[in-house]
Amino acid sequence: MRITLRPLRLVLGVCALFAALSPLWPQDRPPGDPLPLLGARLGDLIGRLGPPEAAYAVRGNEQWQDDVVLVYSEGDFYIAKDRVWQIALKSAYGLALGDPKPAALLALGEEARDQGDHALLPLPGGGWPRTLRVNFNGAGMVSAIFVYRSDF
Repeated sequence: MRITLRPLRLVLGVCALFAALSPLWPQDRPPGDPLPLLGARLGDLIGRLGPPEAAYAVRGNEQWQDDVVLVYSEGDFYIAKDRVWQIALKSAYGLALGDPKPAALLALGEEARDQGDHALLPLPGGGWPRTLRVNFNGAGMVSAIFVYRSDF
């Protein structure tokens, strides 16, 4: 009985071809974790998510704090200069808008700092300090969820 390697080589060659050419067709949107997009350059963000659904400006406390915000289904991406410095989310890390504060603090764990109207959780890793901020309204419900570069 003779075993030939030709079919195996053909299968391996086709797999290698698909692996090499896969970046040439549209890829799925990134998974729910927004952290890989934090700090991304504007061109990389648009290249990865496509054109935004909308855009608007946000005035900070100081004039230099003005931001352009690009709206995607993944969240609102705040741009300072040419990088994403903050992302507003509808849900993340087991939290969602409208959740009660006690449930949110439980989901955040012991590392979270309860500041009354908001909670802060430092996020490990990355090339810069990152923080999760959860805002609470007067009724004690989650009103906003942000991840941001805390060095801005």
